[in-house]
Amino acid sequence: MSHTSLITASSDRSLSLWDPDTGNRVQTISDLQSSVKCLLVLERLCVWFSGGEELCVWDRDFQLQCHRQNHSDTGITALIELPKNCIAAAMDKEIMIYRLTVSTDSTLSVAEMRCLSDHQDQIRALINVNDGLFASGSHAGELIIWDAIDWNILAYEHILWEESQTCAQAEIRLAAPKPSEMSIQHLTTNGKLILAAVGSGLYVYSILTKTVVAYRKVAHDSNVLHTMLLSDSELMSCSEDGSVRMWEIQELPLTAEPASPGFFGMWTFGRPNKQTGPPTKKVVDVPNIRTLELTGDLIGHSGAVQMFASFKENGLVTCSTDHLLILWKNGARQSCLRSLALFQKLEENGGL
Repeated sequence: MSHTSLITASSDRSLSLWDPDTGNRVQTISDLQSSVKCLLVLERLCVWFSGGEELCVWDRDFQLQCHRQNHSDTGITALIELPKNCIAAAMDKEIMIYRLTVSTDSTLSVAEMRCLSDHQDQIRALINVNDGLFASGSHAGELIIWDAIDWNILAYEHILWEESQTCAQAEIRLAAPKPSEMSIQHLTTNGKLILAAVGSGLYVYSILTKTVVAYRKVAHDSNVLHTMLLSDSELMSCSEDGSVRMWEIQELPLTAEPASPGFFGMWTFGRPNKQTGPPTKKVVDVPNIRTLELTGDLIGHSGAVQMFASFKENGLVTCSTDHLLILWKNGARQSCLRSLALFQKLEENGGL
C-alpha cells in the first residue's frame, strides 16, 4: 500500500479496504467463513492478519496467503505483534503464539509455537507494553505481564474489588464478587504504567515497581469501556453510562482510610496456581498508594460511549451508541487562542 489505507471488518463476514482521503471503498472481500473480530497489520512485512474462527494472513493486494483453523468456541478476539515475526492471539482463556515464516520463494506460512493457558477466565484485553513486554487481562480480574521474547510470566496480579469489614483484619476471605465488578474491560499503557478498566473502576499499575500506583473503585456509574493515559499523572475514561471523565493521580488525604480495605491485590513471579474457587488473600500493604481525582466530566452523549480518540491540543473525538461523533475542544485553550488572534489582528490593523 503506497499510501495510508484503512481496513475494516464487519459482522456480515466481509472485509473492506478504504481510502481515508476520499472516503471511498477500494475493495471488498465477502462471504468469509466467519465474522472477523480483530485485525493486525505488519507494515514491515506488507501483510495483515484477520482473526475470528480462523487466523488468516493477507497481502497488500487483499489476497489470502495462508490460514489456520483454531479450536476455540469464541474464536480469536485480539491480536498483537511480538518480536521475531511472532504474533499473540487471544482465544477464550488462552493466548496462542504463532510465528510467520517467509520461504525463499516468498510463500508465507504460520506455525503454532506455544499455548499460554495461565488465565482462569476469558481474556478480555491484550496489549503491547513495550518491545520486551505484553500484557493481558481477563474476565476474572487477572492482569498478567508477559515477556515478549520467551513468553514467560513476569508478574501476575489478581484484581478484586471488595468492601472492607474492618481495617484491623490481617486476612480476609473474599466472597466471589459480581463478574461486572472484577472484569478487566480494557487495558492501555504508556510503557511505564498500565491502566486497567475494572468493572466501573480504574486501576493504575506500575510496570517498573510491579506495584499499585493509584485506583478508583467507582469511577463511573457503569462499566468502563475505554481508557487512555494522557501522561504519568493524567488519564481519561469513558463508560456505558454515557460519560467521559478526566482524572489526575493525587496523594490520598491524610484522613482517608488505608487503601488496602478497598483494594486487594497480589503479584507473584512465575506461573500462578490455578484454583477452583476464590482464594484467600492477605491485605497487601501498598506504600504511597494514591487516588484518582476527577478533574473534568464531558456530558453530551445519550448512549454508552464506546471509545474516544485524543488529538492532544487539537481536541478529542468521542463515539457512542447514540450514533453521534462529538468533537470536544479545550475551552480555556480556545479562549486564549481567540484572544491571541484578536490582538494579532489589532496589531496588523494598527489598533482599534
